[in-house]
Amino acid sequence: MSFVLLAEQTLNGLQFGVMLFLMAAGLTLIFGVMGLINLAHGSLYMIGAFAAAATAAATGSFVLALGASLVAAAIAGVIVEVTVIRRLYDRDHLDQVLATFALILIFSEGTRWIFGSFPLFLDTPDYLSGTVSLPFGVQYSLYRLTLIIAGLLVAVGLFWMIAKTRIGIRIRAGENDREMIAALGVDISRLYTLIFALGAALAGLAGALIGAIQSVQVGMGEPVLILAFVVIVVGGIGSIKGALVGAILIGLTDTLGRFLLPKLFALVLEPAQAASVGSSLASMSIYILMAAVLVFRPKGLFGDS
Repeated sequence: MSFVLLAEQTLNGLQFGVMLFLMAAGLTLIFGVMGLINLAHGSLYMIGAFAAAATAAATGSFVLALGASLVAAAIAGVIVEVTVIRRLYDRDHLDQVLATFALILIFSEGTRWIFGSFPLFLDTPDYLSGTVSLPFGVQYSLYRLTLIIAGLLVAVGLFWMIAKTRIGIRIRAGENDREMIAALGVDISRLYTLIFALGAALAGLAGALIGAIQSVQVGMGEPVLILAFVVIVVGGIGSIKGALVGAILIGLTDTLGRFLLPKLFALVLEPAQAASVGSSLASMSIYILMAAVLVFRPKGLFGDS
């Protein structure tokens, strides 16, 4: 096993982690401020991917495709929040789960009706194709490296918004005492709609960015949604910093686990058996990590103690 190959897999894990952060950041904002369990968040990821693929096919512009993913997911988020979610804030979590699960089915069938059952493909633009030379002889995909940088820039922007802007102050206040800020004259309904639209836009952007790596298809958001829930449990519900740290931990654990564990078991087992056992344990590794974190930090790494 060479250092170059290990470095490439580490960067792949980091890229996977920052994309999970885009999903988990919106999810943790929605749950932390609104107290809402939104199972339909993965559908917003899918909407962003389909909007980007359709726009790129029509215009040939990757930048316009990213813009379309943000706008389409945000608009879908606003419509969902105003028509459905707003009626669930005072209901128990079971009602929220059932309603948002129904939204998954509606979005999946609606997307299949509009775009068909066959996957779409979003091509990487020419100016982001190829590889880039990194220190120690590492050759890495320019597009994946761009995803890492873009995800980290979004993280910085979110930290700045939460910490330094008026809307960030309202978000933090709403998380701690929503009744008090309502009494101070803040329009809670408008704040909630804005937060939901922001979370939806982040999910849509993640779907568009990943759409250039894998095919865009119906149901693509649900596996990512499960990982996003793992991220916010590990990082701590309501914490943007926790979402970033948790996402990177999950991304590295999953990617390096799938890379290293079969090689480690190959030292003591037959190759076929080592690949099977290693792959099975790698699939479990993120849940083992989550369980280990919860043993010592039941509210997550950065959750309220």
